[in-house]
Amino acid sequence: MKNIMFIAPPAAGKGTQAELVVEKYHIPHISTGDILREISKEDSEIGEYVRETMASGKLVKDEITYQLIEERLNKDDCKNGFIIDGFPRNLDQAIEYDKILEKLGYEIGNVILIDIDKNTLEKRITGRRLCENCNAIYNINDKNNTPKVESVCDICGGKLYQRSDDNLEAFATRYTTYLEKTEPIIEHYKEKGVLKTVDGNDTVENIFNKIDEIIK
Repeated sequence: MKNIMFIAPPAAGKGTQAELVVEKYHIPHISTGDILREISKEDSEIGEYVRETMASGKLVKDEITYQLIEERLNKDDCKNGFIIDGFPRNLDQAIEYDKILEKLGYEIGNVILIDIDKNTLEKRITGRRLCENCNAIYNINDKNNTPKVESVCDICGGKLYQRSDDNLEAFATRYTTYLEKTEPIIEHYKEKGVLKTVDGNDTVENIFNKIDEIIK
């Protein structure tokens, strides 16, 4: 089993695909956000720093993030592969991530780019609706994923709502940031010969089947 990194623009379904891989292969899903949240609960110097930094809305120093990621990847459950999520976010972090893997004796593995049309992403963003009770997700722009009754969850009958940042203006900002930060990472791993690309405009099932072929 190789280590896996997903690269995808906002609303491309990266989280869904990661869940499917975890479900089939039973490897840990390493999220930097989760690591930082867990550390922030600790009664320690680093826990206090992370807690205060996150509370202020600032970013944790890269050096701290690198240390925490290395500690997490060095645990036994990562020995047979893992999915890294939320990291690296820029080229400098990608280079440091490669060094961490080399230090731990790991291969980079598969870097999988979910390539998707911008117009498709816009429809997903503006059409997305979430249930306030069970967090089920629908999309009114996708005839296969619309609720049976408008604004009502099929599963629990809860009220559906639209996230405040699920609008074209917010998406445009996030998408531009993604391109600026991620293009160098894509080129970096393309040069290393580990980048694989799948078409993200397809169905969830078909995308997973393509990812599964890469993993196999």
